[in-house]
Parts: sequence; structure tokens; C-alpha cells
Amino acid sequence: MAARTASALGPGRKGSPALPLPAGETITLADVEGPGVIRHLWITVPDRTPAGPFVLRDLVLRIFWDDAEQPAVEVPLGDFFCNGFAERAQLVSEPIVVAPTGGMNCYFPMPFRRRARITLESQHEGDLSHVFFQVDCTTGDEVAEDAGYLHAQWRRSNGTTALGQDHVILDGVRGRGTYVGTFVALTSLHRYWWGEGEVKFFLDGDREHPSLCSTGLEDYAGGAWAFQDELRTSPEPTILTYSAPWSGYHQHDSRDRTRFSEFATEALPMHGMYRWHLPDPIYFEREIAVTVQQIGCWEKGLFERSDDVSTVAYWYQQGGQVELPPLPTREQRWPR
Repeated sequence: MAARTASALGPGRKGSPALPLPAGETITLADVEGPGVIRHLWITVPDRTPAGPFVLRDLVLRIFWDDAEQPAVEVPLGDFFCNGFAERAQLVSEPIVVAPTGGMNCYFPMPFRRRARITLESQHEGDLSHVFFQVDCTTGDEVAEDAGYLHAQWRRSNGTTALGQDHVILDGVRGRGTYVGTFVALTSLHRYWWGEGEVKFFLDGDREHPSLCSTGLEDYAGGAWAFQDELRTSPEPTILTYSAPWSGYHQHDSRDRTRFSEFATEALPMHGMYRWHLPDPIYFEREIAVTVQQIGCWEKGLFERSDDVSTVAYWYQQGGQVELPPLPTREQRWPR
């Protein structure tokens, strides 16, 4: 399905494949009766307007299943597509693809039984003249009884957590499901290596010790050795980015691209990475919580940090409950 209006070329000819999105308004990208499966979501928007640069954090994507009042997906648009910091970042993976110039694609299959509704809210100060989108789905076939609904949730620890306190990726989930992926957007607020923290999964009553634990953040994202060509300080090591089907470190920048001035200026280092658990899903029967430690390392050893960490958790769930934390205001979502 796509936006459709009459064409000056006549019936059946190309009209406008986009919808306007005024400031403060919400548009519906899809409203489909089931049963069915959404197979593909494609969307592109400008990443800045004369009113400001943070469009990708100011727009909120929501997905509702079966007439639920609470969205199963509530994530800033850019972050849902692994574009953190309200900036474009190209990546090629199995479920998420962001092509050059900002065509954002999602291939997570999204089964639904009675209804699927996808909306896009603008909390941006300026109007968007064009939101281009397409939603591809199949309908009519019965959905398997044990099929879960896709969920996604955004959280941020904006350098305000106490030292030794872990960033929460996901919590408050009760029910049966499958955890399928994590996106991490981390702005380094301290010197030295920032990614020594372990990603921990607490499943079905595990509290004191995690059910699953990574060896470090870059290892969890499929990398190693601090994403560097060599562990050295002089000459400056080369940071190696990559995107692959199931994991990637696709976003590394230390330039301010918000265009408040004529030229991009220096900024704090920003790091974006993802890990998809589709070939190695994490199953839970009753509950799940996911955290990541904020630990750094330098020549004198490990140390506690408090960085600016934003994450998206992706999971499927059958029934149960989700405690949805309030989405921070647009100003609280802006990169600083």
C-alpha cells in the first residue's frame, strides 16, 4: 500500500507517492484487517527542515496489533531503522536495510490476526512536505496459533546513571516470546575505550546471575579488539566499520552534522551497532530483562562509566503484558 492521489497525467498515471506531515500531526501508514503478515516496510523522509535537524528523532513510529490501545512498537523513526543520533547511516542486514540517501527498509515479518495499524507522529517543529512510504503485506491466510507479535521499545540513559548502574535495554515484559535483536547508539562521554560492558539476558526468574552474558559490547555486535585495526595509541588506530547480515558496527562519527553552522564541527564520538538474534533466537517462557554494563578500559585497567546510551529492543511475544515506559519528550530524545 502507498499514498495515492490523482495525477495531472490522468487516471492510472503517477500522482503523488507521498503524504504531507504537518508539525504535531499523525498520519496512518497502514490500517489492514487480518489475518495477515506485514512483509516489508519502506519509508523515507528528509532528515532536517528549516525548523531543525533532528527529524529522525522527532518522528515516532508506532504499530498497534488487534485494536490494542497500547502500541507494540513505539520508537523514534531513525532508531527503529538503526539510524541513531538523528543521522543517516547506511547498513545492509537481513531484517533492516538503509540504502544510500536514506531509503529505510524493514523485513521483519509481522503477523497479525484481526488488525494491523501503523502510524507516524511528528513532534518536529516544522512541517514535512513529503513522507514517502510503502507497506507490503499478505492477507487471508491463517496465522499460526503460536505466532508472536513484533514488539520494539526505545530507551535512553543520557549520561545520568550512577557509576556501576547498568543501562536497561528491556524490562517489564511478562509472557512467552522470542528476543530477536538489539540496536545500540552510544555517545562516548568519557575518555578511553567505552565498550567493555557485558550485555546480559535475564530469563524466566533468573535474577542474581544472567541466563546469557556477552564478553563485551563490541563482541556482542560481532566485532573484536575495540573495532580497531590495532590496539595502539600512536599512530592513531583506524576505526573499522562494517555491516553484515546478523551484526554490525555501521555508525562511527565525531563530527557535528546538524548544520547549525556552515561547516560540520567537532562532536563527541558516536557509535552505532546492531545484533540480530534471528539465527540464534533467545526464547523466554515467562519474562525477560536485558541490560548492558557501562564499563571502560585504559592502561590501568577497567573503570566504570556513564555514557549517553540509546537502545532499541526487538522481540516477538504471544500474549502476556508489557510495561511500556513513557516515551521521553522530543527534547529529551535529541542527541547532545
